Amino acid sequence: MKREERYGRVLEWFAQNMPVAETELHFRNPFELVVAVILSAQCTDKRVNLVTPKLFEKYPDARSMSEASQDELLSLISSVTFPNNKSRHLSGMSRMLAERFGSVVPEDPEELQLLPGVGRKTANVIASVIYGKPVIAVDTHVFRVSRRLGLSRGKNVLEVENDLTRNIPEHERAIAHHWLILHGRYVCVARKPKCTGCGLSAFCKYFSDKKE
Repeated sequence: MKREERYGRVLEWFAQNMPVAETELHFRNPFELVVAVILSAQCTDKRVNLVTPKLFEKYPDARSMSEASQDELLSLISSVTFPNNKSRHLSGMSRMLAERFGSVVPEDPEELQLLPGVGRKTANVIASVIYGKPVIAVDTHVFRVSRRLGLSRGKNVLEVENDLTRNIPEHERAIAHHWLILHGRYVCVARKPKCTGCGLSAFCKYFSDKKE
């Protein structure tokens, strides 16, 4: 199957079977999403959603969080992965956001990456979810699912991102990001993908190769 056809069939299947797909992180404004995405690195969204209510109650905006000590932040996020690094990132991010950007989360992914703890993936998530930018964030789920389906042969996240960006129409990129994440989280899991009953198996390269 040619890549163009595979993309068409995959996107069509998702559009018909998962018309609503969005982040599972809980947030009420752009600042809260930045915090939540930073905390979600190598951590489950479920765990992050357990941590953020108390964090946001005490530090509801960039200014208040920027005035907190790293130890104060650490005490509230200690149950997430790598809490020491993340408390340092939250401290630096909120300070820069308050002092350099007037507490307004920037729209441009390049500017977002100036914030401590915000890499390319995080910046693309924020730009896509909050501002509807036609960018693709590639995390471990997106990377794995894209390669298994045959949407990309990229050897790193940037190569996969470039393949997806070239082949997914602008108006579908935001939701396609969530399609691939959710499929990877619940169906095309890392160790034992649930190929039996998967609606994408008919045009999945991984499934086809496995049968041979």
